[in-house]
Amino acid sequence: MKSIIRDINLAPTGRQKIEWAKRNMPILSSMEEEFKKTRPFEGIKISLSIHLEAKTAYLSKVLAAGGAIMAVTGSNPLSTQDDVAAALAEDGISVYSWYDATPEEYDHFIDETLSHGPHIVIDDGGDLTYALHTRKKELLSGIYGGCEETTTGILRLKAMEKEGTLQIPMMAVNDAMCKHLFDNRYGTGQSVWDGINRTTNLVVAGKTVVVAGYGWCGKGVAMRAKGLGAKVIVTEVDPVKAIEAVMDGFSVMTMDEAAELGDIFITVTGCNKVIVKRHFQKMKDGAVLCNAGHFNVEICIPELEELSSNIHESRKNIACYEMDNGKKLYLLGEGRLVNLACGDGHPAEIMDMSFAVQAYAALYILNNHSELKPGVFEIPDEIDRKIAMMKLQSLGINIDELTEEQKNYINSW
Repeated sequence: MKSIIRDINLAPTGRQKIEWAKRNMPILSSMEEEFKKTRPFEGIKISLSIHLEAKTAYLSKVLAAGGAIMAVTGSNPLSTQDDVAAALAEDGISVYSWYDATPEEYDHFIDETLSHGPHIVIDDGGDLTYALHTRKKELLSGIYGGCEETTTGILRLKAMEKEGTLQIPMMAVNDAMCKHLFDNRYGTGQSVWDGINRTTNLVVAGKTVVVAGYGWCGKGVAMRAKGLGAKVIVTEVDPVKAIEAVMDGFSVMTMDEAAELGDIFITVTGCNKVIVKRHFQKMKDGAVLCNAGHFNVEICIPELEELSSNIHESRKNIACYEMDNGKKLYLLGEGRLVNLACGDGHPAEIMDMSFAVQAYAALYILNNHSELKPGVFEIPDEIDRKIAMMKLQSLGINIDELTEEQKNYINSW
């Protein structure tokens, strides 16, 4: 199938990026060697929608090394790297994506990625799954199952499951221990600040940072903000998470209270309208706004536009919204995922674990699809433990093992 990409001539720099990622992803490298020998996905069609940059490209190559027939697209209009897409296409993998796609182009790429009739879907945010249950229903009968990468996607899947509309089994990759404990906390925590810092070129130390949401991603963002010298405020709707933030040393208050105090605002809730008109009206001149949730709905951009008499670009990936009174608010990356719209996403070593979960989850679906009913399934514990041991081994770290006597002790009453 012919790829739809920006420019095949960009492939050389994309290949460099993929090779750098591979060099720093030892678990996937080990799996690639294993898959080349065993070819577990021989003839299996896989449609994949994840932020299309170097780490995702390498996951696609690892699955292809196992015999999979891959069709790949991005999961966000601003996260596709055109040179990486070109490198994948040059290697014979079907790619349908380019940077800054329009909404119509984005939906078309999703549909094209499904058009080869996949057996397995690997999703990030639920767009493939949504398309299968709406525009591409005729393909559902051929689907063995799928894997979902992120918190937002899991929320969408569980809503579908509750309504009884989910028609395929889906593995909750995001909920795996080797995913959310590391990817969401350390990956998001570092890459969000990488995106903010490279885009704004402003100091963080001494500023007040408001983090909306204290899930695993919010924990990571707040922890790194503190490490950079910021004063950190957390806003939450969950009382348990709010107490946890307090005991982690952060100030906790409502967004109405935080709005007039913050210098940098980061939303990471997975919900919509977290920062709205009344909050914009309270903010300081020069406040910076960005989002680290999957969709660009957490900062209410239409209401920000409504308040603005002048909107212009201050710097690449920084939009200035100027009010009638001269106050200026700055939005990074169109309110899309700041770590990908304004950066390269999570570090390769972190995505090594997350994408190992994806690959083994896809293998689990292949081997067990005849027994799986439609619904959302947890990643089996043995997959988590296997990946954790592979990670430790790649770091040259040994851990203790229980003796038989100890096993008997902790398993007895």
